[in-house]
Amino acid sequence: MKKIDNVLDKYDEVALIHDYQNACSNKEFKNYVDSLDIKDEILMKYTSNLIDSFEECKNCNECKNLETCKNKVKGYKYTPEKDGNLITFSYIACKKMNKKLIDDEYKSNIDLFDMPKEIKEASFKNLYKDDSSRLPIIKYFNEFMNNYKNEDKPKGLYLTGSFGSGKTYLIAALFNEMAKKGERCALIYYPEFLRSLKASFQTDYTEKFNYIKKVPLLLLDDIGAENCSNWSRDEILGPILQYRMESNLPTFFTSNLTIEELENSLSITSSGVDKVKARRIIERIKQLTTTMELISKNRRK
Repeated sequence: MKKIDNVLDKYDEVALIHDYQNACSNKEFKNYVDSLDIKDEILMKYTSNLIDSFEECKNCNECKNLETCKNKVKGYKYTPEKDGNLITFSYIACKKMNKKLIDDEYKSNIDLFDMPKEIKEASFKNLYKDDSSRLPIIKYFNEFMNNYKNEDKPKGLYLTGSFGSGKTYLIAALFNEMAKKGERCALIYYPEFLRSLKASFQTDYTEKFNYIKKVPLLLLDDIGAENCSNWSRDEILGPILQYRMESNLPTFFTSNLTIEELENSLSITSSGVDKVKARRIIERIKQLTTTMELISKNRRK
C-alpha cells in the first residue's frame, strides 16, 4: 500500500509540473507569475487558481468602467498573496471600485436641498479654465482648505455675480473637496428651503431648522431671490446666522444681488420697510463672510 501511495504522489507531482509548465507556455501568464516573486515549486501547486487570477487581472487592465467589468465579482479581482509556504487568494477591490467606494463615502457627507444631484460631481478639475475672473475665487478656496483646521476657522464667502456664471458650481466644488476630508456639508436652495420649512410646522420643522444652524459647512444658495417676510428674516435667517457666527461655523452664500442690494431687499416686507433689522442681517453676513464677485458669461445657455 505504501508503494502505491508513493507512486500516486509521484504521479500527482508530475501532473502539477506538467500543468504549470503548460500554463507558463503562455508568455503573458509567465510574466504574470514571475511578477509575483514566488518560487515555482509553490506556484505550481496553485496553477488553476493562478490562471483564474491572471484572467481577472487581464480583465481589469482592459476594463473601461465598472459597468463592463467581466470578473466574477464586479469591481474586484481574484488576487494571490504569499503566506509562508502557501498562497492565499482573495477578492481585492480594483482602482475603479476603490474610487467608487471613496466617492460614495464622501457623497454621504453632503446633503442637498432642492439642488441638482449632479452638484455632487462638481470638482475643481472640471472648472472652466478660460475665465480669469475665477482665479481669485479658486485662490481663496485653496487658502480656505489650508486653514480650515485652524482654531479660528476661515470665513465663508458671499459670492455675488451675474446669472448663470457658475457661482453655485464653484462653491459645490469646494464643498465636495471638504466632504472628501470628512466634513459634513449642506447645500440649500434657500427660497425653496423657506417654503419647505414653513410647511413643516407640524412635522420636522425643529429638526430641519436645527440641522441648518449646526451643520459644519453651509451654503445658502440664491439668497435674495425669496419673498422676504418678517418671519423668514427675523425668525429664520437671523437666528441661523447668529448661531453660526457665535459657533464659528463657515457659511457661504450665492446671490445675484450685491450685499447692498440684498440689504435693501431684506428691508422690504409686506409689513413695511425696516432698515434696522435688514442692517442687522447684513452685519452678520459680513461677520461670517468675505465678499467676492463673479462676472462671467451665462454658462447655462
